[in-house]
Amino acid sequence: MIAMQYSFTLPADYDMAIIRRRIAEKGPSLDHFDGLHLKAYLHATAGEHARDNLYAPFYVWRDSEAMQRFLGSAGFQSLTQAFGWPSIRCWQVWDAYLPPHARQARFASRDIHPIVPHTALDALRNVARDALQHDVEHRALAGVTAFEPTTWSWMSFRLFDETPSFAAANARQWYGVGHVSQP
Repeated sequence: MIAMQYSFTLPADYDMAIIRRRIAEKGPSLDHFDGLHLKAYLHATAGEHARDNLYAPFYVWRDSEAMQRFLGSAGFQSLTQAFGWPSIRCWQVWDAYLPPHARQARFASRDIHPIVPHTALDALRNVARDALQHDVEHRALAGVTAFEPTTWSWMSFRLFDETPSFAAANARQWYGVGHVSQP
């Protein structure tokens, strides 16, 4: 599996209702996309657990063929015409917990952590797996852990039905979730 995310930083005075309407209109278009395990349509408003206004969809793909089919689609072309050509981050998925009730998510978090050189990756994966299990036991509806060996970082992504109480004191990037496609 491959996790993928791109993010568009929008001007401080951007009307985020435009993004929420776009998500409401276009969100269901990927509800049945072959090879997609999950797409969370994410947005963040400056000042609400975020520094910037963002539109930042997050995907989990079965394989690179499915991801490439999406990136070559008319839908992605339309997105790039509206917002520009994004830099796309990709991670190799270590573990994913994506039950059907992930569709109920209203909030998401994403952490990116550096991997120290010479780290035992199997041990780090176990730490990440334990963190995912802990978060699922403590209110996360779904989650993904993954790593990226070009910059040597690992990522944790979580979906929630409400913002956890620890969100305000947390350095994670928080998002609102407008729609979850989960074929």
